[in-house]
Parts: sequence; structure tokens; C-alpha cells
Amino acid sequence: MSVWLPGAPCTLRGCVDPGTHHAAFVPAVPRLAAAGLLVLAGIVLLPFGRWIPDGLVRPWCRWLVRAAGVRVRIAGAAPPTGGLLLVANHISWLDIPLLAAVRPARMLAKSEIRRWPVAGALVARAGVLFIDRDRLRALPGTVATLAGILRGGAAVAVFPEGSTWCGRAGGHFRRAVFQAALDAGVPVQPVRIRYRDPRGGPATAPAFVGDDTLLASVWRVASARGVIAEIEVRPPVPPGRHTDRRALAYAAQWETVPDHVPDHASGQGRGVRHGHHE
Repeated sequence: MSVWLPGAPCTLRGCVDPGTHHAAFVPAVPRLAAAGLLVLAGIVLLPFGRWIPDGLVRPWCRWLVRAAGVRVRIAGAAPPTGGLLLVANHISWLDIPLLAAVRPARMLAKSEIRRWPVAGALVARAGVLFIDRDRLRALPGTVATLAGILRGGAAVAVFPEGSTWCGRAGGHFRRAVFQAALDAGVPVQPVRIRYRDPRGGPATAPAFVGDDTLLASVWRVASARGVIAEIEVRPPVPPGRHTDRRALAYAAQWETVPDHVPDHASGQGRGVRHGHHE
């Protein structure tokens, strides 16, 4: 287990309900074709990314998720300019374009993503910042890099749970990345992500957990029926409200994972996995 990003206990067999999705070949193929065309367009335009306005990036991200067969509902909005640390709970690879649909940002991701087929090279060229989870000594340098980007007026997006969870449970927000927001004096923008089925219950098909592969997960999402992604942009935490990263991480987690009711005495939450959380 990594000292930087511990894995979640969620597994495909234990968390993904096979009754919530069907390997439907007919809808999946055109969905994947449409999503592939959007990804190809993104690859072509990637060298010109700095000149593409956010007003075009955000709808492109929504179209990408919609092309995969997932309806998108976004409530609220993030500050459109200025340094901002976006943080969200983490369930699926779909969270990445969904968070970018709130506000395009430099993404902090685990170094393993570099090895993903197609997606790894694409996100690397898009300016994703990678963290080696097995090199704790690199952490201060990463925090300093994030703080510098934030001071420059850019947004940085992070999933502080450090691992994907199934959506029925979640992990502690690890504190280190919040130090970058404190050092840069920028607000933290919590974003809550949920996936629903047509009846309003939790949809588990998007969960990317355990020994799941990216290709298998993409197929499962594309073949699912009626999945809805609900994105709720919570009130930002302004700079100066919390003076240490523990309190700041705690406040952001409270906003993004409402079912986890923290215990102020222990620092643990109901339904939250226990463990080391730096």
C-alpha cells in the first residue's frame, strides 16, 4: 500500500451491482464511436489548447461524458478566473471530464495514468501533473509546484481521497494538497460528484475500482442504461477561513461527501475508511 495514496477497499465484485447495467452491444458501439470522435478532435486541437477559451472546453467535456451514454446535471458554478484549488470525491474516470466541465484546470494525477492506452499520452500532453505515489520525498516539491501554479492565477484540480471509491462509501481527504492552497492564498472549491440510476438510486456502473481495467470500465459505462452524473458545485472555502491544512481538508470533505458525518473528537467520519491520511 502506498504511503501517499492508499487504495480503497472497493472491488468490482463487492461494489458494482451487475443488475444495474447490461452489456448491450447496440447502444454501446455508437456511443463509443461518438466519444472516440470527440477524443480525436481533442487530440487534434491539443497543441492549440492555450488559445481555446474555457467556454468551449467546458461543453466539450460535457459532450464527451454524454457521448458515453451518461446524462450530466451540473448545479452551481466555480469562480471563472483566478487561482483556485478544485477538489472532489472520486468514483470514476468520468470524474475527470466532469470536473473540467466545472472549470478547466491543471489536473494532479497518479503516475500510473501515464501508462493508460491513448488516454495516458493525451492527458500528459494536456499538462496533467503526475505524482509518484511511492516517493514520499517528492511530496514537498509537488506541493510547491502546485502553489506556484495557483499563485499564477490558474486552477488546479485534485481528488484528495487518493483513490477511486464505489460511490456508496468514500475515503478521507488527504491533507498535503491543501497546503498548496494555503501557501498560495487561494480559495478551495469543493465539488460533489454522484452517479444515479433512472430511479434516483446510486448507479455503480461508472465505479472504477479494484482490479478493473480502463477498457472494461469504458465498455461497462457505454453499455449501461440511464446513468445520470450529478455535479454539485459547493460554496468555495475562502482563503484565511482555515489556517491549517487539516481543518481545510476537513471542511472540503464535509462539503463533498455529505453522507460522511465527521466526529470532531476523532477526526473520523461515519462510513469513512480509517487509516493514515497525510
